Amino acid sequence: MRRLLLGFLLLWGHGQLSAQQIPRFNPDTIKTIQLDSAVNITAKRLSVETFIQAVTTDTSFYQAFRDMKKYNFFAENSIYTYDKKNKVSGKIYRKIRRHLQQPRLEYLSKLDTGKVYKKNGKYQLYTVEMFDYIFTNAYKSEYADESFGGKAEGSNASYKDKLKTLIFSPGRPVKGLPFIGNKTAIFTANMRQYYDYSFYSGTYLDSIPVYRFKVSVKPDLSNWTKDGLMIKELTTIFDKRNFEILGRYVDMKYSNMLFDFNVQMNIEMSYFKEVKLPVKISYQGNWNVPLKKEERASVLILHKDYQKEK
Repeated sequence: MRRLLLGFLLLWGHGQLSAQQIPRFNPDTIKTIQLDSAVNITAKRLSVETFIQAVTTDTSFYQAFRDMKKYNFFAENSIYTYDKKNKVSGKIYRKIRRHLQQPRLEYLSKLDTGKVYKKNGKYQLYTVEMFDYIFTNAYKSEYADESFGGKAEGSNASYKDKLKTLIFSPGRPVKGLPFIGNKTAIFTANMRQYYDYSFYSGTYLDSIPVYRFKVSVKPDLSNWTKDGLMIKELTTIFDKRNFEILGRYVDMKYSNMLFDFNVQMNIEMSYFKEVKLPVKISYQGNWNVPLKKEERASVLILHKDYQKEK
């Protein structure tokens, strides 16, 4: 049960693997944004409530992942696992061509090195297993709706569904998750007292006018109060032209007697002939639970060259 719980929470360059330490991916939507200026939050058209409503009700971000199955595209996935000294212990690299007319994915390059799999062929880390379920399955036409649409089936199904809620509907409570289910509901009246809200005008990918809405823990809180807040930051990037979400960054950290984790995850979208589709997903995180092996991993996924079938 504990292993399932923590696995749910932590979905979230290649070359020869060596013992040398490499920098973790540092997912941060803000780095893709060129900020112009702060926006007056008393403006008639915009307010904190405007952005909160958009964050909690938007469905286009989730739909963009489901729409991937309608396109041919290339994907490059890199997953690193680490030992206790943060040195690389395993690596999975995939360069994939996804074609609508082919029932199977075409692997242009595959590399597995280090401690990646168990003797039974399953992944060493539950984090990697959950990542593979949520994202890699979306490339496969026959599995796309399983990952991004219908109910998950098989073992751990309920935790897979909860994981989708956390990624695609941040700010809402996650029902059925002991100890921390309500800690994700950062927009309730009780939780708002602990967070600062700000939004800025800027430019995304050099040409798209956007707003950056940032929710972060207030700096003047006591350490005891800060430690009790699971979501440390939630940053959302909105297209000014249609107010749809183009990017999301989540920073989560929590610790108690049963487990501790520290996770940062970033998802970015772009337009392909006016259709919004995922282009970058990055994750880094550690988690630990008594009597289980500590898991440390980082992930980088890149998508490009989306094309409709001719």
